[in-house]
Amino acid sequence: MISIIIPAHNEKRNLEELLPLLSGNGHDGAYEIIVAESCKSADDVDEMAALPFVRFLKCQNQGRAAQMNEAAKVAKGCILAFLHADVRPPKTFLSDIKATIDAGFESGFFSYRFDKKNKLLQINASFTSKDGIFTGGGDQCLFIKKEVFNALGAFDEKQVLMEDFEFFDRMKKNKVSYKIIKNDLVVSARKYEQNSYVRVNLSNLLLVVLFKLGYPPKKLKSLHNRLIRA
Repeated sequence: MISIIIPAHNEKRNLEELLPLLSGNGHDGAYEIIVAESCKSADDVDEMAALPFVRFLKCQNQGRAAQMNEAAKVAKGCILAFLHADVRPPKTFLSDIKATIDAGFESGFFSYRFDKKNKLLQINASFTSKDGIFTGGGDQCLFIKKEVFNALGAFDEKQVLMEDFEFFDRMKKNKVSYKIIKNDLVVSARKYEQNSYVRVNLSNLLLVVLFKLGYPPKKLKSLHNRLIRA
């Protein structure tokens, strides 16, 4: 079974679009969907909770790392897939994951494209199909064997911004095998629309470099909030 884990904080609009897509994307017993809601989320999810294979988990803490870890603990699947609420998976999402694990890989990611047609954004997206400095970002939807995830110690909950890159660093250090599936997810371009292409790219580069240099997680989050409008 594949457990699809979606961390959420006031993401009702995105979930109303994403969950019906996912709940019709597999066979009975092949997957489950866990929406890991933050403790401060104000969403009314009663209607969505009736969707097939979906369950909502009200987490004790707020923050993607903490929420994803809490959901992973109760997940029934032997494969965990961490999907952001504003990302849309391809139709073959589940079968792509299963085929990758069946081929002997312990984990993987997806390439992605943006939901707006823009040549500059196409350039950004093209890098997600191969290894590079930004590989392992949360928008690429990490999937991993649950036993491997647990052996690595789950996400570092002190990382309030870069939990995905920090976990990927540990994957590489421990030689966890992975594959980048070249079947695009669709990622929201709203961050670029609300800021600018240059501002977002320079901010992302600065944040990744500071993270690699060991800049404190809370200060990274504070800097991100000053640089980028959500």
